[in-house]
Amino acid sequence: MLDVEEQSGVTVVRLAHGKVNALDLELLRAITDAMRELDPGTPVVLTGSGSVFCAGVDLRRIVDGGPDYVREYLPALSEAFLAVFDHPGPVVAAVNGHALAGGCVIAAACDVRLMSQGTIGLTELGVGVPFPTAAIEIMRHVVGPAAERLVLTAAPLDVAGAVAIGLVQQVPDAFGAAVTLAAAMGEVPADVYAFSKRQLRQPVWERIAAHDSADAEVLEVWSSDRSRDAITAYLESLRRR
Repeated sequence: MLDVEEQSGVTVVRLAHGKVNALDLELLRAITDAMRELDPGTPVVLTGSGSVFCAGVDLRRIVDGGPDYVREYLPALSEAFLAVFDHPGPVVAAVNGHALAGGCVIAAACDVRLMSQGTIGLTELGVGVPFPTAAIEIMRHVVGPAAERLVLTAAPLDVAGAVAIGLVQQVPDAFGAAVTLAAAMGEVPADVYAFSKRQLRQPVWERIAAHDSADAEVLEVWSSDRSRDAITAYLESLRRR
């Protein structure tokens, strides 16, 4: 589910869950646990396996699990995003391939995102479901006004498009460059790095605290029959392609 190893003084956390690293409840909890168990000053590279970084929410599990699964799933989704976002040390995403929907948010939750191939973007509205507050605020923090385009068009970007809005940096070898960068960032005194990161991200937490009541409505929508039918239709359309 997750491969965790040390490389050049950096902890590499690699998503290794099925063909596309889809975010089911078990993977979300594994990400949260892994990030929280790290030493606070540890520099981290977060990457995927194969040709996909992360294809986002495991929609089949949402349909099969019904409202009971969704009630567990959505809080775990936000917790995983924030476990990455809140790690006090450097976190660099090596986006090795497609990073869609929740996969895009996982990448955005990192301090820096390096990408060499694939597409990246937020596709939830295309499926017919809204975003939790944490996801919206992380994206707003990273790309500012461009978050509206990402959310409301539900259109993935190629690497050049993602570079243009400041979401990623393009490199030929995302993983190698990420390890080198994370190690260099880890040379900053850990307490100084953590303090600076808190300063930069305090407004995000303030906005989440001010608007977290919206997540009750998000849960209601995700649990509805309409959303289940929309997700089922979306999955069927993917099968026919």
